[in-house]
Parts: sequence; structure tokens; C-alpha cells
Amino acid sequence: MSIFRRKKSFTEMSDVNLVISSLGGDRDAFCQIVSRYQNLLCSLAYSSVGDVKYSEDIAQETFIEAWKSLDSLKEPAKLKSWLCGILRFKVSRYRRKENTQPIKNASEFEEHNVEENHFQPMDDLAIREQEQNLLWKTLDQMDDTYREPLILFYREQQSVERVAAELDLSLDTTKQRLSRGRKLLKRAMISFVEDTLSKSKPGVDFTASVLSAISLLSPPAKAALLGTSAAKGGSMFKISSILVVLASLSGVVSSYFGVKAALSQSRTTREKKQVILYVSAFFISVIVYVIANIVLKRFALLSADNIYLYSLASQLIVLAFILSNFYLFYRMFKQIILVRMQERILNPSAFHRQSDQKDSSLREYKSKIKLFGAPLFHFQFGNPEDNYKPAYAWVAGGSKAYGLLFAWGGLAVAPISVGIVSFGIVTVGSIGIGLIGIGTVGIGLVGMGASAIAYKAYGSFSALGWESALSNGFSIANDAAIGPIAHANLTNNKEAAEIINLAFVGQSHQWFLAFIAVIIIIPAVWHSYKVQQRMK
Repeated sequence: MSIFRRKKSFTEMSDVNLVISSLGGDRDAFCQIVSRYQNLLCSLAYSSVGDVKYSEDIAQETFIEAWKSLDSLKEPAKLKSWLCGILRFKVSRYRRKENTQPIKNASEFEEHNVEENHFQPMDDLAIREQEQNLLWKTLDQMDDTYREPLILFYREQQSVERVAAELDLSLDTTKQRLSRGRKLLKRAMISFVEDTLSKSKPGVDFTASVLSAISLLSPPAKAALLGTSAAKGGSMFKISSILVVLASLSGVVSSYFGVKAALSQSRTTREKKQVILYVSAFFISVIVYVIANIVLKRFALLSADNIYLYSLASQLIVLAFILSNFYLFYRMFKQIILVRMQERILNPSAFHRQSDQKDSSLREYKSKIKLFGAPLFHFQFGNPEDNYKPAYAWVAGGSKAYGLLFAWGGLAVAPISVGIVSFGIVTVGSIGIGLIGIGTVGIGLVGMGASAIAYKAYGSFSALGWESALSNGFSIANDAAIGPIAHANLTNNKEAAEIINLAFVGQSHQWFLAFIAVIIIIPAVWHSYKVQQRMK
């Protein structure tokens, strides 16, 4: 699919959505911005410098500068005025540079491109240059107030409505300025001006030039500061989405140490194969989930007609991931107990160590100090077996762990809990369910993760919120949503940003995610070390 065929999918998108997509590194979205505003910027530049070639050079520099500093755009709804501001700065710099040149364009004639001379006779070049000079001498006598609308009028198919929209003027004001502008033109030059300006309009080659230039540059370096605009939602994900994913995928680090611990707990080849089987199943479910979300987002951006279908599919993928994780954990826990029971009968010699005896003190640690009847600490290090009882304490860790303060394990239930499946106030896991749920899927009053389902949902791939949703993919909510594919009463605007409370999220989000990463990794490393030490 060619660049320009792909670009058609962006033609119906708002400036806000185009900015958010561009912030994610989508050059096709930025090219739609170029196509949308190239005529305006080239016309304003020409109105200021009086040279078609230099005006297009300045406009191209403006778009390239915009690509490099797009993350500094605080309010994407004001994209047009922001671009015009960059343009006027570059025009001002051009004029200052021009004033230092004693003879303007003294060497231009000698520096014409050889290929251009090959296709265009010297006489034609000279005539064209004379025409441009004559055109500018006529236009230069006019004030910018009248010159800019007039230039745009003949470059925008002589549409008063389009001129008014481009310059943010009322229809009556535009008509008055055009009328005055025409009167200021000499009668003998009107037909010449109309013909010359219509031929000087930038075309597809201009867009291609900008695309070629930005293809060598990196996407905007970092997200804009969080504030009160929709672009700040897209910008925030340049940093916070990465941190959410890192916090969620710190579970990968946890899983690595969990696998080491599980292999240390295993005593037979069959048990080791079982560990590898279920770990592989969990990872495959994650890989399928990630690939499916990336593909759905891509299709949704390319096919506006089916965007609701793809949004529904994204939520079905999340649901399938949740159910598969519940099922895998349930099966894994049951199989571990069953296989250990069978292996004790079939391979009794594999369980001769003291740590393999069911009543061995090496299999767990429970503190003697209690608070309100519950031990301060209870950690389990051996495989669960028949008549298994979950770890229970203020701070608990095991295959199943119930903590009055903190719990870590396969299934963790506590005010602060970390596990494959976790329940509590602040929960972290593959599936985190709580007031603040964080994980590959975070579910709760506030949900954060690769996907989120919550009253206020913040997701990398998708966010399904009752009040609000913020995502770098699918954002679905009742009141407010921000994202490339957003569904809500308010989407990608200032009001939506205020409901989502981006400023507060920006101030607290990163520190919170750092804390999450710590409480995931430290228990996993400690538990793995202790298992190897006690059960080796």
C-alpha cells in the first residue's frame, strides 16, 4: 500500500487525533497534517516573502520543525495557530537574514539545479522569474490584511468559505477584505495574478518532500507536559505508557524468578515438565493478547467504517485473556498437587531429603510473634500438596497467600497484593482486581495496565471506563475518553482531559508505577532465593 493511499484513512480525523497519532510516531498521520495545512502555510509565507520557491522552503522547514517539536504542543485543538506561529518565526528569521545580504538573489540564477535546466529552457526560466517579480511588485503594494486573503482565495478554488475557515475570520469580514483587495490590484494585473497564483499552489510533491525529510528524523523525543488539553493525554503516554507496561511487565522479571523457584521445588522430570508447560501457556496467552491488540488498533485506524467492530473485538480479547488466566491458574494449582501426590507414590526415592517431608520446617516460615491473633510473617517454600492450607499472616507469601497487610503469590489476597491473580485495595498482577487494580489487566475503581477496566481506566492497549478512559489504543467510556480510537460523550478535547484529571495523573503516576515495580520484583527475588536455599 502506497504512502498516499494509506494517508486517506486519516482524512476524516480531527486535528487532535492526528496530533496524538503523530506523537506515537505515525508519519502518515503527520503527512495528513501537512496536506491539510500546506496551502495555508505556503500562502502566508508567500504573502510575507514574495517568492514562491522561498515560501515553500520556509513552509517545509515549518513542518519539519513541527514534527521535531510536536511534543511541545500543549493544546492540539490549536494546531493551526501553532503551525502559523512557527511559520511567522521562520519568516522573521528569513527577513533578518535577507537584510544582511547586500544583493538579494545575486547567485540564484547560477545555482539553478542542473536537472531543472535540462527540462526547462533558460528563456522559460527567465520569463517565469520575471512573471514572479512582476506579480510580487503588484501584491507588495497591498497590506497583509488584504494580501493574505487574496492569495488564499485564488489558491483555494476561489472559495470565500475556505478562506474564512483558514484565517479564522467571519464570512462577512472575509468578503470585505477580498473586495478591498481586488480594488487595490491594478485592473491590468488581475487576470495575470489569478492565473499565476493558481499555478503556484503546492501539490503532492510538497507533501512528499516533507515526508522524505521527517523520515530521517526520530518521532518527538518526549511527551508534552500534562495539562488541560487532549494532546497531553497522547503526550503522557510517551512516558507513562512505557512505565505502565514496565510496571506490568516487571511481572516478567517476577515470573523468571518464579520459574527458578518452581524448578527448585520440583523433584522429578514430570514435575519440571509441568512447570515449563504452564509457564509457556501463560506466556503464550500474553503474546497472543499483545499481538491481537496491535493488529486490531492498526485495522481500526485504517478502516473508519468498522471502528466500532474493532473496538468491540478489543474488549473481547481482554475478556478472553482474563478467563484464560483464571483457568490456567486453577488448572496449574490442581495439577501441581495431583502430580506431586502421584510422584510420591511412583518415585519415592526422589523425596528423600528432609525438605521434602510434609512436616519439615524448611517448607515454610511462620513467625512466633503475633498481632491480633495473626502471625507477622508466613512464607511457604515447598510445592502445595494434599491438605494444602494457604499462607496467612500480616505479610504472607505462597502459592495461595492471604495477608492482613501484604500478600505475594500465585493467588494473593491482601490490602496490598501481588500475584498472578490478586485481590485487595492496591493490587498488582497478571489480573489485578481492587480499588486500584494494576496489571496486564487492571480492574477496579481505578485501573491501570496494558488494559484497564475501571471507573477511571488508564491503559496502554485499551481502556474501558465507566466515567473516563485514557489509552494509546482503544478508549471507551460513558463520559470522557482520550486516545487514537475514542468512544464517549466527550472525546479528545479539553473537557475530556479535565474529567480524566490528567494533571493529577501526571504528577503522581510515575512515582506510583515505580513503587509498583519494586513491590513486584523484590518479593519474587527474595522468595526464589529462599526456595533454592531451603529446597535445593
